[in-house]
Amino acid sequence: MTISRRRFLGASAGLAVAPLFGGQALAALPREVDVVVVGAGTAGIAAARRIAAAGRKVIVVEAAPRVGGRCLTDTASFEAPFDRGARFLHNPDSNPLVRLARSEGFDIAPTAPGQKVRIGRRNARARETEDLLATMVRASRALGDASRGKVDVSCAAALPTDLGDWTATTEFVLGPVATGKDLKELSAIDGFRAQDRNAIIGCRQGLGALLTKLAAPLPVTLATPVTRILWSGRDTGVETASGKIAARAIILTASTNVLTSGAIAFTPELPKRQLDAASKLGLGSYDRIALSFKGNPLGLSRDEMMIEQSSNARTAVLSANVNGSSLCTVDVAGGFGRELSAQGEKAMQAFAVEWLSKLFGSDIAAAIDRQVATRWNAAPYVLGAMSAASPGGTPSRKVLTEPLGNLFIAGEATSETMWGTVQGAWESGETAADAALKKLGPVKAPVAEKQERPRPKKRRSQEATGGTDRWPGSR
Repeated sequence: MTISRRRFLGASAGLAVAPLFGGQALAALPREVDVVVVGAGTAGIAAARRIAAAGRKVIVVEAAPRVGGRCLTDTASFEAPFDRGARFLHNPDSNPLVRLARSEGFDIAPTAPGQKVRIGRRNARARETEDLLATMVRASRALGDASRGKVDVSCAAALPTDLGDWTATTEFVLGPVATGKDLKELSAIDGFRAQDRNAIIGCRQGLGALLTKLAAPLPVTLATPVTRILWSGRDTGVETASGKIAARAIILTASTNVLTSGAIAFTPELPKRQLDAASKLGLGSYDRIALSFKGNPLGLSRDEMMIEQSSNARTAVLSANVNGSSLCTVDVAGGFGRELSAQGEKAMQAFAVEWLSKLFGSDIAAAIDRQVATRWNAAPYVLGAMSAASPGGTPSRKVLTEPLGNLFIAGEATSETMWGTVQGAWESGETAADAALKKLGPVKAPVAEKQERPRPKKRRSQEATGGTDRWPGSR
């Protein structure tokens, strides 16, 4: 028996984090444009496409040597594309990226993998799985009740205290897997909303590859960190080590952790209201240890997902045989994932082998062919995974979208309904672009050159016209 896809797979799909080795046409750094977009992640690409389609001059300035942000597809490490960051889309009827992906020839389809629960070396029995589902339903209802309260509290405070043997598993799925944060750090409102990401959509070629394709027509300058943003109105633009770009509007798509890190200076300084809002929407921790196997020693099906009945936070979620390949991933998140990531890639790989050996036997280690790990917290231009609100922080999303003169902030953290997702990031970029375009006003039509009024030609002599006064060609 499988656990609910909405409760498990839907929760794990929220990570909003360009093949790893891909080409992108580099744009020369202009001195002046209509709009500068800071960041070539999902929100930045969406914003720039909207600006360009409106006939405005735009440049995307990206600090990293690639586009895609937290959408990053590694096509070199394994036989199958490996999404190091975001791996799923949602809501095919309303998600603009689903339509765009299909128009670009990408294989987009709903995913319907099986899910298993492991108890030690065996799969959970039907009665045990039903018990887990009932426990998660109770927990979800409690979060729903708390999210409608007058005061937002942490998910940990809202959760029932008598969840029994499934306490740690439930806390892991609803907290770290869904949002990258432990329940004590997570708003009950965000914890409840994170469960509503339905209709999981997969992209066989990888979401990073899709974002790279969508960015291809845009003028993008890579490996060019913005060091200062000027938004006083009289002097609007960005400064980089390669020079300054003057602009009439700026769209900033940096992550909330980068925004609060001080990596980008602002003149004048960013208001405390916006900085406080960003700090309440900090990024969680979500990383992935990828392993390829010789054969199928785990005995799992294509795209099958598995969690365990855990007794503490030292646990993970397994995705097996990705797209029918030998690639499997072990995802770690929340406080434990953050601590493990800080220890480095070797420690992460060692945990993955230890965890799989505990569940499937010690022979698993010998069957591993290759393994790599992501470390998003150490990525200097990201500093984490997806955003999630701390208790009381949900209104901060709207604060971040407030225009600051001609400066507009976008990114998945600003989405009030689809935060933490690629769709939320894309739609936020388009919204910011629309606001910037409205601020700039309509594009002025080019002024036509004045044409001299034709001078009348002199009448021919009566001799030349046969004795008449008619103009030539007047017959």
